[in-house]
Amino acid sequence: MLRALTSTLRFPRPWRPLETRGCSSNPGAAGREIQVCALAGPDRGIAEILMNRPSARNALGNVFVSQLLEALAQLREDRQVRVLIFRSGVKGVFCAGADLKEREQMSEAEVGVFVQRLRGLMTEIASSAVMGLIETTRGLLPGAGGTQRLPRCLGVALAKELIFTGRRLSGAQAQALGLVNHAVAQNEKGNAAYHRARELAQEILPQVDIASGMAIEGICYAQNIPTRDRLEGMAAFREKRLPRFVGE
Repeated sequence: MLRALTSTLRFPRPWRPLETRGCSSNPGAAGREIQVCALAGPDRGIAEILMNRPSARNALGNVFVSQLLEALAQLREDRQVRVLIFRSGVKGVFCAGADLKEREQMSEAEVGVFVQRLRGLMTEIASSAVMGLIETTRGLLPGAGGTQRLPRCLGVALAKELIFTGRRLSGAQAQALGLVNHAVAQNEKGNAAYHRARELAQEILPQVDIASGMAIEGICYAQNIPTRDRLEGMAAFREKRLPRFVGE
């Protein structure tokens, strides 16, 4: 799994549990394995998910996965959120991977259900506006869809090599392979990757939002509707031939 040294206990604003909005302090937040904070001021539109399971190094257990799915579902409905950053509240750890101690206590049927939920979680994360910087990669666990995503990212031959060998990669090696976008040198506080993620989030934030993008697309498509070329394209598709466009 991927491990990023992005943790810090000095948060920009107090963390909140999912039941509350904003970043007001809430005593119930401290006991949750997944906590969410919506940033304010010039960073309004950026949300952070804090993974906070120090007893198991943020391993993917039932409660952890359930709360993470819940957080993503709520954030998906929040139209104010434009960029999402994942970070760890456990010093020196991003995510230790599967909780094998918990998995050992499950029946075969329970394992099957849990792995299916985990695959759904990985798909949800991959399709979300998620940012995260990886400083060190410690092995690759393909069980939650990695056998499908890794070949698409790196190619079949290299994916096989990494999966079969379980090789550990440094951040620089992962970046060179195209597995991660950025590898940053650690700072004294241990939160260099988090600061890089914040910089990227701030760069993304002012770009066109989805509602504006859909409106622009609608305007452009409306201009295409009355053209002869649109009708020719549909006729060519129906008649199974190459279209003869004339630019009108």
